[in-house]
Amino acid sequence: MLDFFKAKQDEMVALLTTLIEYETPSHSKPHLDALADYITALLEDMSTDEITRIPLDDAGDIVIGKWNPDAPQKPVVVLMHMDTVWDVGTLEKRPVTIDDEGRLFAPGAVDMKGGLAVAISAVKGLLELNEMPTSHPVWLMFTSDEEVGSNASMPHIEAMAKEAGLILVMEPPAPGGALKTGRKGVATYDIEVIGRASHAGNHPEEGVNAVLELAQQTVAISKLQDLRNGISVAVNTVKGGTATNVIPASAQATVDVRTFKQYDMDYIHEELMGLLPKIPGSQVNVTLHHMRGPMERNDQMIATFEQARAIGKAIDLTITEDTVGGGSDANITASMGVPTLDGLGARGEGLHAEHEHVIIRSLPERAAHLAAILRDWQFGA
Repeated sequence: MLDFFKAKQDEMVALLTTLIEYETPSHSKPHLDALADYITALLEDMSTDEITRIPLDDAGDIVIGKWNPDAPQKPVVVLMHMDTVWDVGTLEKRPVTIDDEGRLFAPGAVDMKGGLAVAISAVKGLLELNEMPTSHPVWLMFTSDEEVGSNASMPHIEAMAKEAGLILVMEPPAPGGALKTGRKGVATYDIEVIGRASHAGNHPEEGVNAVLELAQQTVAISKLQDLRNGISVAVNTVKGGTATNVIPASAQATVDVRTFKQYDMDYIHEELMGLLPKIPGSQVNVTLHHMRGPMERNDQMIATFEQARAIGKAIDLTITEDTVGGGSDANITASMGVPTLDGLGARGEGLHAEHEHVIIRSLPERAAHLAAILRDWQFGA
């Protein structure tokens, strides 16, 4: 398996380059749909049994390809996103380049056009080898708004997850190529404080200072943080006031919450939603803006990783694991209780940075591992 994909390395680099040349910022539906057209054409050439395109009004269309749909077991789903953080025109400034160390530099190369290239190549390889599984279906799901929270894709990801037996997420791995078996959940909150304006010189006693109220709330909120136990709670933006001689009548803030455990996420949520004013006459309104539950490293996750590691060992690959603080679509599916592994994409560095790149030699290694998982996965093992 590994030797087969090593022989395909140049072909994988060509595919990755083509995918990169479709610039796909999250906010540009026409550009995302153009890549969806290309991927649909690829799937049509890959003996796909079913191709579904889900039109979205506020994001690029979702594309799903299915093989062996009538197999008795639940499907193994490869989940990935087409969108990147880079605006159209970035590629002209930083075109695809390959250095002497075998690194391919380009916007979106590792996050996550490299993951798309690995997934497509893995399935193409299994088809060429005539080794697609017969015991379970294989799905490739391409979404379009992960970089901005997956708000449009989330209902469709959740619907897919309810049918799946295993979900493999093509985000880049942790340093050293480690699979991601734990991710912090992420929640953001908007805080609005309402006070009462008055003249700061003539009638300060008539005012209710919203900025002062928000400052006291910020101190209280910060005490919820417990970094030793993986709980971060941070007030990261603050606005308030209108003029130096006016007691401010309003102030706003945003709060970022990250935890490794759902229990901790629930506790912080209750505390924030229950905030009470500290200054008489003020009001405090808290709104949950966005939440992804944590991908917990629980017994199910450990068992899932161990099987993936054993499959890797069988094809002479050493597979390791790590936990990370950022979130991905894996948080959605893992928090639903569906076996999920993340970080199966191409190795590289510089996510969302100008030095973003893929380590080319990782492409066949990651494709071989993914193909072996798709072929050899045993449910209930």
